Amino acid sequence: MEKIFLEKYKISDEKNLLQIDYVHSLLKEAYWSKGIPKKTLQVAIEGSLCFGVYAGDRQVAFARVVTDNATFAWICDVIVDEKARGQGISIFLMQFIMEHPSLKDLRRICLATKDAHSLYEKFNFKVTETPQNWMEIKDNDIYLKRT
Repeated sequence: MEKIFLEKYKISDEKNLLQIDYVHSLLKEAYWSKGIPKKTLQVAIEGSLCFGVYAGDRQVAFARVVTDNATFAWICDVIVDEKARGQGISIFLMQFIMEHPSLKDLRRICLATKDAHSLYEKFNFKVTETPQNWMEIKDNDIYLKRT
């Protein structure tokens, strides 16, 4: 599935188009995946629904969705290259994700963000009303400890 927007960008869910070295260069610096090994990213991509945004033959954004395609999805690793920000790419990317046939009629779609609440609120996400029901094991520095 793919879509053209703003006349110069293409969004696609085709994994064979992903520029893994580029995606890795972005995610290894992101606060939530600092130092992620390339091999770990490759395994994550293999097991996920992935989205790339392209300007010609150059990738400028990435997102990943972990899902069972029936009841649940976790949107993660949404990232836009700093040079391409401010053009609405994240909005088009999220719109494409939310319209994807694999994600229709799911009981729950989740994500976590430190600083992009206003983006996700445009797609009806809200801070959970039941934080007492959620539990997690979280270690954002796990990859940095593996040196």
